Amino acid sequence: MSIKILLLEDDFLFAETLVDLLEEEGHNVQHYPNGQDALDATYENKFDMYLLDINVPLVDGISLLSDLRDAEDNTPAIFLTSHKDKEILERGFLSGCDDFLSKPFDNTELLLRMQALIKRTKANEAECSGALCHDKLHKCIYYNEKALELSKKEYELLVLLMNHSNTPVPKELIYDELWTSSEGGGSDGAIRVYINRLKNLLPTITIENIRGVGYKLVS
Repeated sequence: MSIKILLLEDDFLFAETLVDLLEEEGHNVQHYPNGQDALDATYENKFDMYLLDINVPLVDGISLLSDLRDAEDNTPAIFLTSHKDKEILERGFLSGCDDFLSKPFDNTELLLRMQALIKRTKANEAECSGALCHDKLHKCIYYNEKALELSKKEYELLVLLMNHSNTPVPKELIYDELWTSSEGGGSDGAIRVYINRLKNLLPTITIENIRGVGYKLVS
């Protein structure tokens, strides 16, 4: 599964090595050499994981993560540091980190720890129906572990169908959920367009047309 990673590391050579490693695994990595730039980036982007050094300029990694946790940002975080001091280790975990890896470390170990952490986090955040998983925190739906590119109404319709999996969803309920009164309401034709789009995106998922009633997602 491809994820979006924030990497905080002031050693440019080491950071370049990590970026190459992670991008080879298919991940999207944004690197920042100081804590202030990294903090600013979290206001503008949604990341799936933070990989943080501790001793970096402007804002250190522990202070950065503490600020993020205080702001109710629960994105999984791993400290990558040469520190082995128990006091630093304790401060790191108290700041809200999920794991701690001492430099130098084995690349395979890092990837395995990341995979385990993401899997555990997704399981806690997502509600799944067969091959579909709804990540409520990031308002994203995954199909076979790949994020779907959906319009707002396609997303709302698929969430509605997933929430009523194996049960017919009346058209009246779809109208109420997808269109506000100021939008003038929807139409049967518009719903059919969204349903057909979802069927094309989900070739192994069955969405039945219940004549005279509405639609049903079969899981």
